[in-house]
Amino acid sequence: MDNFYIFLSLVLLLLPLFFAFGWFAARIDLKTLIKHAKSVPDGLYKAIDALIDRKTSIAAQELNEVVEQNKLDNSSNVTKYALVLSLGRLYRQRGENNKAILLHQRLLNEPDLNEEQYHRLQFELGKDFQSAGLVDRAEREFEQLSETTMAKDANELLLYIYQQDRDWQKAINTAGKLSHDATTYQFEIAQFYCELAQAALFRSDENSAIDYIQSALNANRKCTRANMLLGDVAVKQGRFQDAIDAYLKIEQQNHEYLGMVGERIYDAFASLGQMHKGLDVLIGYIKTFPQLDLLSIIYDKSLALYGEEHAMETLLELVRATPNLTGIYQLLGVKITNINPLWRADTDMMRNVIGRHVQKTVMYRCRQCHFKSQVFFWHCPACNRWETFTPNRIET
Repeated sequence: MDNFYIFLSLVLLLLPLFFAFGWFAARIDLKTLIKHAKSVPDGLYKAIDALIDRKTSIAAQELNEVVEQNKLDNSSNVTKYALVLSLGRLYRQRGENNKAILLHQRLLNEPDLNEEQYHRLQFELGKDFQSAGLVDRAEREFEQLSETTMAKDANELLLYIYQQDRDWQKAINTAGKLSHDATTYQFEIAQFYCELAQAALFRSDENSAIDYIQSALNANRKCTRANMLLGDVAVKQGRFQDAIDAYLKIEQQNHEYLGMVGERIYDAFASLGQMHKGLDVLIGYIKTFPQLDLLSIIYDKSLALYGEEHAMETLLELVRATPNLTGIYQLLGVKITNINPLWRADTDMMRNVIGRHVQKTVMYRCRQCHFKSQVFFWHCPACNRWETFTPNRIET
């Protein structure tokens, strides 16, 4: 108990001293803050106010005056280097790329830059060139950063440039540099090889196309596009069974893409004289995976093989199993000739209304950015992602 009273007495005696230390520390911090505040140019505050008011032209003018007059002393937390980076980004945002280029080039000649600052400025200069459309000069700046701390950021922009230029081999090499455990770029690399394979097919260089396709599958064994191309090569070489085998492997890779090769599957079977088997395969697919866009192909092939009545029964069965606007539109088209003449005009009107609605709302859509299109893309033109488009048209 005596020890407790002694401890309590010490605390009470030292308490005023603690308050004194706190007051003294606060006074020191306040003086330091005031000193630094006085060293910051008024133009910097004006630039911040202008940015808050979204007056970017005034903000750029004020920041430029601060940089030009070199009003910042060495004790300030805000350096001329940091200001130049901010001003350069502001110029780029406003589309004043020439000003950004001159600004960054001038600061690169400063003798007191350290290595990290120099590389960051070089990166910003590359972005200036890219924004100005001077892609070759941007590429040179980014390539010089491949062994620096800015390598990852530079390679990401280089990858974008190579894709825009369709320089697929450089894109493959750059994606390989960016690959690591968390991000492997396997989908992108496989697609780059598929682009090379597609170009080889256009040149009728089928051997090179096969090599590229195999490289794509090595990068991503679930690359459905690679098997599509492999089947296309086999068809060109008259190896129809090999083509069928390649197309049918898509079911194990990603069955949603079967709708894209439905007609090719049928044609390959037809080339072997097995039209009925080819049609049965497609019907089996759509019964198993109702979302596949195969109704039109199945109806057309059934009509050619079995006649109108059988084709209509097949279409009716499939639409009843999974009703949707596209199926109903097609069903009305084939049933309209058998409808009572008194109802035919109204039925045709309803079909036209559904058709217009289908045209507006049933389309391919990017899963990443939700960009919509009547045309399928392997590479989304809006967000630049690969394999994000729905392989079957959907109601959006």
